[in-house]
Amino acid sequence: MNTKNIKILHLDSNHPILLEQLETLGFENQQDYSSSKEEIEAIIQEYKGIVIRSRFKIDKTFLDKATNLEFIARVGAGLESIDCEYAISKNIHLIAAPEGNRNAVGEHALGMLLSLMNKLKQANQSVKNGNWIREGHRGYELEGKTVGIIGYGNMGKSFAKKLRGFDVEVLCYDILPNVGDQNAKQVPLEELQQKADVLSLHIPWTPETDKMVNDQFIHAFAKPFWFINTARGKSVVTADLSTALKTGKILGAGLDVLEYEKLSFEKLFEGEKPEAFTYLLEAENVLLSPHIAGWTFESHEKLAQVILNKIKAIYFPTEETTDFKRVTGIGGFFFKSKDYKKLVAWYGKHLGLKTDQYGSTFWWKDNDGNDCSTQWSPFSEDTTYFSPSEKQFMQNFRVENLETLLEKLKQEGVTILGDMETYAYGKFGWILDPEGNKIELWEPIDRAFQ
Repeated sequence: MNTKNIKILHLDSNHPILLEQLETLGFENQQDYSSSKEEIEAIIQEYKGIVIRSRFKIDKTFLDKATNLEFIARVGAGLESIDCEYAISKNIHLIAAPEGNRNAVGEHALGMLLSLMNKLKQANQSVKNGNWIREGHRGYELEGKTVGIIGYGNMGKSFAKKLRGFDVEVLCYDILPNVGDQNAKQVPLEELQQKADVLSLHIPWTPETDKMVNDQFIHAFAKPFWFINTARGKSVVTADLSTALKTGKILGAGLDVLEYEKLSFEKLFEGEKPEAFTYLLEAENVLLSPHIAGWTFESHEKLAQVILNKIKAIYFPTEETTDFKRVTGIGGFFFKSKDYKKLVAWYGKHLGLKTDQYGSTFWWKDNDGNDCSTQWSPFSEDTTYFSPSEKQFMQNFRVENLETLLEKLKQEGVTILGDMETYAYGKFGWILDPEGNKIELWEPIDRAFQ
């Protein structure tokens, strides 16, 4: 593809490989790291691509002026600073790079936790003050504890992976179903709050997570716990956190993000410090860092490379991303029912379906003579498997090369739910259609059902 006239505006500095490799591919790079949002809006119609970290919010006003925009690439994990729904309605590709800094975030969260439990901050300062106090700095071991992770996407999974070998129980809670894996057991929030000795947040900032960690949330935990937040500061009510630290309900806090951060994440606030924040600054059992969990030398390059690869995939599609089948057949039809066990028995008795606890499996052959299956399954009326859709049904489609398809759908602006999961009977991914219907995509291993 000829990229000679494709101008990309870089609004934040990034690793030089991003500019270098885009230039090699023929794109025209222009950089503006200082103009105001209004000044950028006056010229944005000249550009087909934007590369940004978190300098300002890309809202409806901005997007209406960006009449030629084809993609927005955010060099980071989240897209909360972008009006994603409106951008998608304008057929603008949205690109993020959580793969680029997930390892850094996982390591930072673990480092904070171990430092808190072993009182390294206090011990370090004590020795530097000329003291050699051992008993006063006796710490706690992680072994045997239960670690709760809220938000089990790229970052949560990375943290859970780092915990392997510590002989801990790891529980995760997420609004999406079936995201647990070999490193963490997915449980209801109430169970996590009953069992956790440690809580680590790995959630995006949304209306649902705004101020989520408040006094009521904290006191729903059965035990005092250590708290780690490397996600978003505005998900935590600092005043309630400070109170819980004073009372001992929270044993210690490792905070890489704060409620008071500006949208750009570049500074805190101007003026008098809130009382709750002053307490955090003075508390011995609080460890603070300036939103650097994903800010390593390695992630700096990884983030840029991920963004480059995703831009390249849009403009230089390969056979792998274009010449492959998408949906190859119906994998299953799932629907809610008031009494699914009774319903399965009825279909077996009156319609002759060969049923089991999951419903009924229909066998057929594809054009090459391979045995293929399609599943019919009623679910209980209160199932969460169809979430976040509130519809009474969910479709399952058979696909080929699910991993490549999900990446392609992401580039096309399709809403991807959770991460791909692999089981003995195939790979699974989940998406939403424009009307909010959840669709399950299945790369099958049919023989597992025989």
